[in-house]
Amino acid sequence: MNIRYFLGSILTIPLLPLMYLQGKRIRSKVPSLPEAEGTEGIVSCGNKNRLKMLTIGESTIAGVGVKTHKEGFSGTLAKELSSKLNTDIHWKVYAKSGYTAKKVTEKIVTRIQEHKVDIVVIGLGGNDAFTLNNPKKWRIHIQQLINTLKAKFKNAVIVFANMPPIKEFPAFTPLIKATLGNLVEILGKELEQLVKNQKGVYYYSRIITIESWIKRLNIKAESSVFFSDGVHPSKFTYQVWAKDLSNFIINQQEIKIILQQRLN
Repeated sequence: MNIRYFLGSILTIPLLPLMYLQGKRIRSKVPSLPEAEGTEGIVSCGNKNRLKMLTIGESTIAGVGVKTHKEGFSGTLAKELSSKLNTDIHWKVYAKSGYTAKKVTEKIVTRIQEHKVDIVVIGLGGNDAFTLNNPKKWRIHIQQLINTLKAKFKNAVIVFANMPPIKEFPAFTPLIKATLGNLVEILGKELEQLVKNQKGVYYYSRIITIESWIKRLNIKAESSVFFSDGVHPSKFTYQVWAKDLSNFIINQQEIKIILQQRLN
């Protein structure tokens, strides 16, 4: 049993009616933004070799907050990896706003047409926190996702991106930030433990905070530019996030070796 989750649940139950009312108020004020356009692209660096990358997940991977995927997370990640690996990257997005890990497995992975994929990047956690999914079910759903991906793409590297920084969302009340923010961090710890000894599966466990990003990445920007609607990332944030994740991927020696072997 996850003690932090158990204690948090005891404290949260009496507050659920208030959270429900606050949630309704937030939904009425936050604009409904569309998903990004252009779910597929190629980043070319003039090299005859090519890697195929899929990005799958919830609204952040679906690009809510930017006009096109090319200028958002997936396109930027492909561009960064192409530069760092000196290879062409063919990228494609399979994502849906509002989807949990369970829904991604059942409704997205099953309709992926590709057969040969080199790397799969996954962005999840927000909707599982919003629906108050518990750590035990989350582990089951994530393992099912991993198993399904491994069965479909036997040699693909699987990378889970950071959990969403719910505690940073400007549109959320302090109560919702604390409650859902703590839950998403708990789910992140469960994910970290789950993939620790699974070959070919990786998780960037660093917790995102605006302050740490600004300091660590030497960003010259005000905190107000990081969100498009108070919940979803802005174009600027998607690009910063993608660059940070690309560094994590390249710094994993096992991943780098696997991908370079595909290029030889």
